[in-house]
Amino acid sequence: MFLSVFDLFKIGIGPSSSHTVGPMVAGLRFIGELRDAGSFERTSRVTVRLHGSLAFTGKGHATDGAIILGLLGARPDDIDPDAVPSLIAGVADANLLVLGGTHPIAFNPAEDIIFDYGPALPGHANAMTFEAFTDGDAIVRARIYYSVGGGFIVSEDELGAFTSGGQAYPDVPFGFASAAEMLTMGDAASKSIADMRLKNECTQMSEAEVRAGIDHIWAAMDSCIHRGLSQEGILPGGLKVKRRAKQIRDTLEAEQSRNMRFQHTVMDWISLFAMAVNEENAAGGRIVTSPTNGAAGVIPATLRYYLDFCPGASKTCIHTFLLTAAAIGGLIKTNASISGAEVGCQGEVGSASAMAAAGLCAVLGGTNAQIENAAEIAVEHHLGMTCDPVGGLVQVPCIERNAMGAVKAVNAASLALKGDGTHFVPLDTAIETMRQTGADMMTKYKETSEGGLAVNVTEC
Repeated sequence: MFLSVFDLFKIGIGPSSSHTVGPMVAGLRFIGELRDAGSFERTSRVTVRLHGSLAFTGKGHATDGAIILGLLGARPDDIDPDAVPSLIAGVADANLLVLGGTHPIAFNPAEDIIFDYGPALPGHANAMTFEAFTDGDAIVRARIYYSVGGGFIVSEDELGAFTSGGQAYPDVPFGFASAAEMLTMGDAASKSIADMRLKNECTQMSEAEVRAGIDHIWAAMDSCIHRGLSQEGILPGGLKVKRRAKQIRDTLEAEQSRNMRFQHTVMDWISLFAMAVNEENAAGGRIVTSPTNGAAGVIPATLRYYLDFCPGASKTCIHTFLLTAAAIGGLIKTNASISGAEVGCQGEVGSASAMAAAGLCAVLGGTNAQIENAAEIAVEHHLGMTCDPVGGLVQVPCIERNAMGAVKAVNAASLALKGDGTHFVPLDTAIETMRQTGADMMTKYKETSEGGLAVNVTEC
């Protein structure tokens, strides 16, 4: 399959790409399939059963609300985040849902969205069963969808092809499915990773369209940083987590105005940018999956660090950064996972850190070998990281974890640039190790909030 830069970087809403954006897309897709099958007008009731991680942490990730939005016909890339609460409340208050925005049906969220805490379905930890019924309670359509991370949705029928492996990009000029192939192709063609990735993208659209799309993605990322830096208050969900980004920014700016300089100030700014994004994500704001919502702060923070603090930085390099990052993200998604419910947070923040490290190394003049090394360093030092959100909310430890992932990305790029690209552990090996580690990881540490900080923090 072709995995585009716009597959990995998708504009949506918080707090989760797999638990919010994915279920919303699934709802939209179910409506479309009802229409295609001629069953839309015959539908009088819809039920949705959430399985696995979607059940265990769905409340904290607003999965039930996302299902409602999708069934209403809302799209994650253009819905107004400020309108979400009233849309969901309107359905709950009236016990009525206008399916696809045109067809009213009876719908009681408390009864028609079922959180199934039994065994997960065998296909994936994030599963949803949609069923549509007639007035006579006959099933007109039933579908199982899997939310496989980063907002990607596959049906039960598509899952086998999605996970079968093989060439990631069979119909593009640089169809590398591994880092080793990526380096070999780059050497043979004398092209950078970003150049190869751009050539692949241009098989789907014009170069002008690709570059305009990347500009649009970066604008959304940067807007999220700025909005996050201006907000105050308590994040929703019941943990009473206080937004800190604005206060930290105010402190850093005050120190700067008083000519107070500390060796770690730049690191503080990197952390601040990441936290600003993930506070916005936790509040349900406009987010770019990078490659997921839970890890959405790492790449924007690292790119903002490059633009603000690296001498000679140029906005023209934003394309190089994000194209390079997408190449690494595609390899990880193809050969391991970016889903916290599947492999833990090593697949979310770990993947984002590797993507950011590669992008930063590229714009700082790194060779393809150095870029691959930077990504490997970042992956290697996130291996085994669990996904254990307290209260099922993408807040603790997720917000600070993005700050740490961004700092690690900068460190990884710096270490790689100090070398010549040769290193002991290949990126492919680190990615395969991530996959194996995720397979061995106990389910309670994979976005179920049944282990780790999610249970121990309440005992302190």
